[in-house]
Amino acid sequence: MTQTAYPEHLDLKPVPRVQGVVRLPGSKSISNRILLLAALAEGETRVIDLLASDDTQVMLAALRSLGVQWQEAAGEGGSTVHRVLGANGNFPKRQADLFMGNAGTAIRPLTAALAVIGGDYKVHGVPRMHERPIGDLVDALNAVGAHIEYTGNPGYPPLHILSGEFKTRELSVRGNVSSQFLTALLMAAPLMARSEPVTIKVLGELISKPYIEITLNLMRRFGMRVEQDGWQAFTIPAGQCYQSPGTIHVEGDASSASYFMAAGAIGGGPVRVEGVGRDSIQGDVRFAQAMEQMGATITMGENWIEASASAPLKAIDADFNHIPDAAMTIAVAALYAEGTSTLRNIASWRVKETDRIAAMAAELRKLGATVEEGADYLRVTPPAVLKAAAIDTYDDHRMAMCFSLATLDGAVRRGAELRINDPKCVAKTFPEYFTAFAAIARKDSF
Repeated sequence: MTQTAYPEHLDLKPVPRVQGVVRLPGSKSISNRILLLAALAEGETRVIDLLASDDTQVMLAALRSLGVQWQEAAGEGGSTVHRVLGANGNFPKRQADLFMGNAGTAIRPLTAALAVIGGDYKVHGVPRMHERPIGDLVDALNAVGAHIEYTGNPGYPPLHILSGEFKTRELSVRGNVSSQFLTALLMAAPLMARSEPVTIKVLGELISKPYIEITLNLMRRFGMRVEQDGWQAFTIPAGQCYQSPGTIHVEGDASSASYFMAAGAIGGGPVRVEGVGRDSIQGDVRFAQAMEQMGATITMGENWIEASASAPLKAIDADFNHIPDAAMTIAVAALYAEGTSTLRNIASWRVKETDRIAAMAAELRKLGATVEEGADYLRVTPPAVLKAAAIDTYDDHRMAMCFSLATLDGAVRRGAELRINDPKCVAKTFPEYFTAFAAIARKDSF
């Protein structure tokens, strides 16, 4: 991956209007799931248009440390092709020290797979990763015979994973902290179900269900059958092995699409994103419905979405449990709405790359908004005039991308002059974000 060079801060001027087409990078959620499934499968998998970002780089590096062979090459029309030689349910190297950065989509599923396969592994990341909970996943695995030790604060990475002895075919995990815990268990379950079926029960409410739908969809693509009892239990029949689908394409990232859909809705548009559309397996395409509720005009094709608006946006009051990442974009779009917007059921923001409820509230207030924050909600009342501000990003890619939208001139208020501190954090999922954002703005706006 070629690293985009960013300064310590990036100054953005108000943007009078946006219009254009953006080709999205690959989905982070799909990319890291595919990489692990391809590594565990029998046969070679050609992965087309894998996301090139910090999060996928740490997964690729971890797989190489575990002895999984992969190669990257240029494909047709500017695409990339990663050839991953599957290890057929095992890892060739049973001892490794794995740095996972701040990639939740990498550390959690990989932890489950390592615990089931067994060996001697140290798993750690950046300081913020060591503040992100993993206890529910570790507890679920240790309860059935895994041997995972905390080497720092209990409930959080870093971890020491050793060979265990699995004694049961039923696991339970809480569903209300992070859907990634269930994703991790689902992906590792076929490795446990060699001779007997394995059932995973969800305790309490399962949040972020669309991300579980992605997991199940991709497991099916790799030949796995999963029996589902609503959202409360999942059974993996015995004797299945992951099988390479041969070639698999990575969809454009629907969370990243949210910034450009919102830009089209705020700044007039039309703005079209390519790489994701009505046939997407990603739940974050439902962001388009939220934009429609706020008054935007949305059109969709098989592989594209277009947003525009000819009137001021309307405030929204909605439950965003199903699209927690994309919902961050709603909080900034609320600056351009008429009235007070309320984002509900977003408690999972607290345990993301930063405490996103607190961070979003602090930065929105810098722009002049009146913000009320609760344990699981955010209420935003826009100011009459947006204030110029220096936006702190908390080493969180989505903070940087979301707040760039506050430079747009909308129907009811002008954009602000902003300084984005630490813009390089976008490398986590979208290294070329600010270049893409500039491309839909007037050329004299930067």
